[in-house]
Amino acid sequence: MNRAPPARRNRRKHRLPARQDGHPAQEVGSSSEAAYRRIRADVVLGRLAPGSKLGLDGLRRIYGVGIGTLREVLNRLVSEGLVVAEGQRGFAVAPVSPQEFREVAALRLLLERHAIALSFAAGDLDWEGQVVGAHHKLAVLERRLLAGESTDPALWKRHDREFHALLIAACGSTALLDTYAAAYDLFLRYQMVAVVFRGAVAADQHAALLACALARDSAGACRVLEDHVQGCVDHVIRSGALAPFSGGRRRRTPTGAGVPRRVARP
Repeated sequence: MNRAPPARRNRRKHRLPARQDGHPAQEVGSSSEAAYRRIRADVVLGRLAPGSKLGLDGLRRIYGVGIGTLREVLNRLVSEGLVVAEGQRGFAVAPVSPQEFREVAALRLLLERHAIALSFAAGDLDWEGQVVGAHHKLAVLERRLLAGESTDPALWKRHDREFHALLIAACGSTALLDTYAAAYDLFLRYQMVAVVFRGAVAADQHAALLACALARDSAGACRVLEDHVQGCVDHVIRSGALAPFSGGRRRRTPTGAGVPRRVARP
């Protein structure tokens, strides 16, 4: 009697939040979408400083797209809270302030704590493996930072983002993941403007979050997460890193184009 072939195991790949932090995983399909991703990444990663005037002629030269496309892209970013429209004066990168940072942090915590409870309850063995792998990459970079080695802040925050995203990736809600991704990028922009690494305390909190994930201790993870996020906010505000961007005056580059800047090492 012939036996039926063994059933193939359906390995589920957990969905990550859709928004990107400057490292898109897929090819973009149009010049408009490519420009949107590039400009958005430059804003989120702090290369376009808060308050910078976004002159269309300068942006056209930098990003290689037409004025109409740029207006479309910038209006998309206005709807996301990353750019502000200034009427007849055009567009500028959205300003930052301690109060808004607190509000963004509170929104991130609200969404991430809810998603953690769902994800820890539903995550399977494959999910655990993805979380462990993401933490390993983040921990390697954190050890380099602690040793005083030169490390690209964008790469470090990319792995930070991926770790937090994978913690909640098994939550089962596309709407929650997408909303969280948008809130996280608003939070990330503040981190990149301040270029903040809090040292061993942050690395230890990431290790604690991993331990909670493997133990499916969502309550413990939420306590660690609150200390983690609030500690970052308090550190940035106390350091005065937002002060150069919080004076209410629009920053101009020599060309008035908002040329992306290089982010300093932490």
